[in-house]
Order: sequence, then structure tokens, then C-alpha cells
Amino acid sequence: MSQNKNVSLERSAPQQPRPSNVYVGVGGSDSLCISPKRDHKSENYEDLQLEFNPLVFSSLEQYLPPHMLNLTREVKVQYMRNILLRYLPESERIRIQKHKEYRQKIMLNYPPLHREIYSMDAEKFFTPSFLRAIKENTEESFRSIMAEPCKGIYTFEMLQPRFCEMLVSEVDHFERWVHATKFRIMRPNIMNQYGAVLDDFGLEAMLDRLMSDFIRPMSRVFYSEIGGSSLDSHHGFVVEYGINRDVELGFHVDDSEVSLNICLGDKFSGGELFFRGVRCDEHVNSDIQPVENFDYYHVPGHAILHPGRHRHGARPTTSGNRINLILWCRSSAFRELKKYRRDFSSWCEECKRKKKEKERLLVMATQQELMKREMQSAS
Repeated sequence: MSQNKNVSLERSAPQQPRPSNVYVGVGGSDSLCISPKRDHKSENYEDLQLEFNPLVFSSLEQYLPPHMLNLTREVKVQYMRNILLRYLPESERIRIQKHKEYRQKIMLNYPPLHREIYSMDAEKFFTPSFLRAIKENTEESFRSIMAEPCKGIYTFEMLQPRFCEMLVSEVDHFERWVHATKFRIMRPNIMNQYGAVLDDFGLEAMLDRLMSDFIRPMSRVFYSEIGGSSLDSHHGFVVEYGINRDVELGFHVDDSEVSLNICLGDKFSGGELFFRGVRCDEHVNSDIQPVENFDYYHVPGHAILHPGRHRHGARPTTSGNRINLILWCRSSAFRELKKYRRDFSSWCEECKRKKKEKERLLVMATQQELMKREMQSAS
């Protein structure tokens, strides 16, 4: 990783006692607080030309050290930018710029088929039950439409059939345009050879609304320990499985804090998702515990919400074609703070298991020591 060459703002500022809830950044320079200051109203950064999504800066601002919160927007931007650039090498910045140019080229040339799906129209997109739960915005309202078939995995009815149909036909229209113009497109990820990145051809703003207004309220309730309350960026795409498409998906974890997976159709059989437990980076390849085995069968219009670190895969689609909308939701604040932690027992099942085993052994050792002392006293 390339090191940031800008002078740290914290070094040039008058020395102040560092709050106990602050994690120190690389070299003791820039830092963020462990807990956000939720009553602080963040600045709007959308008018600035920045390397990162403006929402990232608005989200990170709540995690700034207290003495930073009332400084000018320019100073705060520089401080947060220092943190972000510290983990972004020059090669990655070049890649981001090329991707930006790639998107602009598509936007200038691709003629959308269903323009109405490019802006959020909640009444036409979502089922009444889902909208009612979001409007009430309570844990009780969310649970009233959800099932939790496995710990931390939630399923619910979400999209109206008409929206599913329009999105599928829009993707098909885009792929036909790509083929006709011989335009080389980027696939969703290294695992899928078919499908398309929805953000790349104009749906980014709509998906941002989907994440911030509909997924983040639920994630704040169910996934607060993994950044669910500070989701600020996304990667949205569709995947396609079936004849002459991808057949299955190997065992993996997502590059997200929270993942939303919605079946759009079509007629198909097979393709079940299988889940095998939540893991941190250190334990991603650890053994599967029997209680962690869970299979999910797709239903068109229904969503499954799960931690990105929940290990999973997809079984072969045996007939027909299956198309799914995937939204990887990310938290820049959680990713920054995670770099300084070692114990993830609040959400990693293997960390939790090892912690309990360590505690059990400690209790046994203490009991044995007490018994030994009692025997010595008796003798």
C-alpha cells in the first residue's frame, strides 16, 4: 500500500488529549472514533470532485474525533481523504479513474428501455407489506414481514412482479446493445462470467436510494455490530444462471458488510443457496459446525438479507434460467475500524467458539487449582 504523503492535520494542530474511544491510524496520524456521534449533522459533499463516493465522507464524518467536528468542510475532507488514501495504492486510483471513464462512455451511448426504473418509485417497486414495515421503521415491523430460518439470515417478500419483469428486460436490452455495438463490458465479479453491473449503465442513484432508505434501516437493527448502521456505498449487479450461462457459484464470502439477494425470475429449478457460517478473515476456511448448515430456495420477488461474511455458494441450476439482483452494501467506517481489532467474537462464530473454549479451559484450570489447594490444606 502506498503511504499518504500529505502532512497529517492532527500533527499540525495543537496537541490535545486523545479520547479513549479513538483508534489510532497508521503511524499515529489520522484516526477515527470507535462509536459515531449520531446527533452530529454531517456535511453534504456531493458538489465536490472527489475520488470517493460523497456518501462515504458524510458517513465517516460522524466518526471523526470530537475536536474535528466543528472545523471547516475543507479541513474535514482533507482529514478523511488522508485516511481513505492511506489504503488506496496509486494503481487502484488509476483503476478507479478508468472505471469512471468506462461508465461515462456507456451513459453517453446506451439508450435505456424502461426509464421509469432509473429513479426510485417505491410504490411501484415494492410490495405493500415491505413498504409498511419500512415506514413504521421498528424492529417489530421488520420482524412482522420476515422469517429468520437461520441465525442472522432474514427472508421476506420485497419486489412487485412488474418491477422484476422490467429490470430483467432492461438487463436483456443492455446485453443486446453490448453485443450489437461490440462493447466490452465488465462482469459483476471474478466468479461470474455472465450478468451485468447495474451501476455501470445508470442505475447507481436508484440503488443508492435502495440501500440508504430501505436496507440501512433494517441493517441498523439487525447488523449494527458489522457496520449495518453506517452503510455508505454499494456494488449492485445481476447474475444469470442456467443454459449457456453460469451454472453454479463456488463457496465464498462477499465483499460487503451486508448483502441483499433478490430472485427476479425466471422459470427454473435448482440453484439453491447454501450457507455455512459467519467468519472473519482469519477463520474464513475453518470447519463448518452442524448448526451452521442452511439451504435457501429462491422465490421470485423474495429477498434474502445476510452478512457479507456469511460463507455461502449456489448449487447448479438444473433447468431454465435464474436471474438475481445482488446488492453488496458496505461501510467505510466499519472497514477502517476493523483494521485495529483482533477479537471478532461479537459476530464471527469461530472467534466466539474459541473464546468460549478459552473461558472453559480457564474455569477448569481454576477449579483444579482450588481442588489442589483444598487437598493440600486437608493433608
